[in-house]
Amino acid sequence: MSTLQGDTPIHIREVGNDNLDDEFALIREVVDRFNYVAVDTKFPGAVSRPVGDFENMGDYNYLNLKNNVDMLKLIQLGLTFSDENGNLPTCGTDKYCIWQFNFREFNVTEDMFAGDSIEMLCQCGIDFKKNNEEGVDVRQFSELLMSSGVVLNDDVKCVTFHSGYDLGFLLKLLTGRSLPDTRAGFLDLVNIFFPMVYDIKHMLKFCNSLRDLIKLAVVPEVEGFGGCHQAGSDSFLAACTFRKLRDSFFNGSTEEYAGVLSGLSF
Repeated sequence: MSTLQGDTPIHIREVGNDNLDDEFALIREVVDRFNYVAVDTKFPGAVSRPVGDFENMGDYNYLNLKNNVDMLKLIQLGLTFSDENGNLPTCGTDKYCIWQFNFREFNVTEDMFAGDSIEMLCQCGIDFKKNNEEGVDVRQFSELLMSSGVVLNDDVKCVTFHSGYDLGFLLKLLTGRSLPDTRAGFLDLVNIFFPMVYDIKHMLKFCNSLRDLIKLAVVPEVEGFGGCHQAGSDSFLAACTFRKLRDSFFNGSTEEYAGVLSGLSF
């Protein structure tokens, strides 16, 4: 994203319960202009695998997704907003802004998790005790997200690395219920809440060669993020990767690749 070169630093705006309303007020101000929204979620890993016979891999993948999303609690959400040219909002400051929401519901002493995932998140600096005490309430978050302009908006283009889990957890919060029983039902919900979705994993299938993938791997390094990323910085990397794909490999046109979720779409 060449527009981010220069001396302007990137600031991850940490969101807890005390500043949730104020941060959503900023998001409502920027979403119309910066309508590319890159999403990343952090959750306690996969704890369940479906068994039995399945007609196709898509049905297996969806049941795997549903079982895990239904059983687990979201830990962190990152959102990066950008415009058509890759510019990020500054929100009246001298820094580019990225949002990182820390949720309070997950309790490492009581809830299900995959040990390797929690260990990795701890190494990346996530403070579970602080989240329990100061984190965002998911019900309040879902109400504010519903009216933010980020969802249910045909003009917003949602970008993710692995759309199934990212959108699955958001749909669980937005609807206040378990994911639909069928893959078709899930995809219908995605189309309602996120009318324009770009799944980077799907788009990568159309890169010309392994050499292209190697070139794509050279994405901007965000000062201060280090080698271990949380949801905010990973949402920024998703935004960078999408822009690189669009401009370098798809001649600026990506519409035909929208709406396909890797491993889940029919």
